[in-house]
Amino acid sequence: MQAIIETGGKQYRVKEGDELFIEKLDAEAQDTITFDKVLAVFSDDKVEIGAPYLRGVKVNATVIKSGKAKKIIVYKMKPKKGYRRKQGHRQPYTKIQIEKIV
Repeated sequence: MQAIIETGGKQYRVKEGDELFIEKLDAEAQDTITFDKVLAVFSDDKVEIGAPYLRGVKVNATVIKSGKAKKIIVYKMKPKKGYRRKQGHRQPYTKIQIEKIV
């Protein structure tokens, strides 16, 4: 069984046992999270699609860890003007494991 969930302004297609990196959530490691914004559920023989969300369908997940991604460098420059700006950025994330689609 698979589902499409919405979190952090993004949509993810998940199934039981998947591990994925999502936008940072306020949760500690080993916490259980329930996603109730489920857009669609796919099983072997049928498909349910919400308008916009399905009622009574939830996805349970466990937080594995929270952290920051690798650093990216943002560099701005305007030629012949002496304008240069260098800035680094590390995007925070939460790594979760999908436990059950209810």
